[in-house]
Amino acid sequence: MAAYDPDNIFAKILKGEIPCHKLYEDADTLAFLDIIPRTEGHTLVITKESAPDLFGISPQGLGKLMAVVQTLAPKIKTAVGADGVLIQQFNGAAAGQTVFHLHVHILPIKDGVPLRPQETGMAEPDALAMTAEKIRASL
Repeated sequence: MAAYDPDNIFAKILKGEIPCHKLYEDADTLAFLDIIPRTEGHTLVITKESAPDLFGISPQGLGKLMAVVQTLAPKIKTAVGADGVLIQQFNGAAAGQTVFHLHVHILPIKDGVPLRPQETGMAEPDALAMTAEKIRASL
């Protein structure tokens, strides 16, 4: 298991050092839009535990994280008019993990619209803000 870096970008978001397009927050989790979205409404749900990956979180924390994913995913899907939802979670660099703070991707999928490549580039802040407002209105 990788050591947890308290200065990773998600830890900084949790500390309020870096802004995000927040969609949902409770005592254990935070959900916000990915700034490099692969689909409209691409959301990250992170734990507030200092867990680098799936293997570093408590069973209780994992349950709380996944309960939020389960609750938010269909609402995000509806808000952006998607036909399905892809849920992704990576563990370790070899598996594609780039931020070593446990997080789950919610990717709303529209029929016939392919996923954008992972490193497409940052979305326009105004577009993200509009998507965030649309999703928050459905929560």
